Amino acid sequence: MPEIICTTVYQFPELSDVAKEKARSWYRELSPHDDWWDAVYEDFQRICEILGVRLKTSPVRLMGGGTRAKPCIWFSGFWSQGDGACFEGYWSHAKGATASIRDYAPTDAMLHGIADRLQAIQRRNFYKLAAEVSHRGRYYHEYTMSVDVTRDSPTWQPPTADAEEIVTDALRDIARWLYRQLEAEYDHLTSDEAIEEGIIVNEYTFTEAGRRFG
Repeated sequence: MPEIICTTVYQFPELSDVAKEKARSWYRELSPHDDWWDAVYEDFQRICEILGVRLKTSPVRLMGGGTRAKPCIWFSGFWSQGDGACFEGYWSHAKGATASIRDYAPTDAMLHGIADRLQAIQRRNFYKLAAEVSHRGRYYHEYTMSVDVTRDSPTWQPPTADAEEIVTDALRDIARWLYRQLEAEYDHLTSDEAIEEGIIVNEYTFTEAGRRFG
């Protein structure tokens, strides 16, 4: 014979502190949602444009059979030694980058410093420096980025002695900046405040012990 079992369920604010923690743990396993990093990537792509970095792309097949160009950006995180972010692309002089980056991100001292260093080394090389950034290995952090610096000179004049080191460090700092933004976004999305907001908005109910019901 079938039985009817009555269970009292609770909205999140009605739970005890212990039950709330269990409910948060359940929801935290579901989040953040797929492609939570999209907004960070979009911001990063704009930063790259301002600083003179043209990101490489790779084709990604779509459900309908077509393809789209996906920027070559990767990261791993956020708990293990060796976690980080990296990218592939081409860098060259971007006129007005130092002013443009301050307009776009007026309070970000790290980006201002990167733009200033790239501008200074370009000036010493008559704005003829260029670089290709490639990813090496199976890990994803700034030190897996190989940077090849060249100078466009009709007389084959090489870059100044400090050019390779300065450009490499600056481009790797862009990857470090990206990783910090990704980590901050992840921490926000998995914070107690964001988790509780998601639970309440979705009107999930729980048993008295904090176990998801339904």
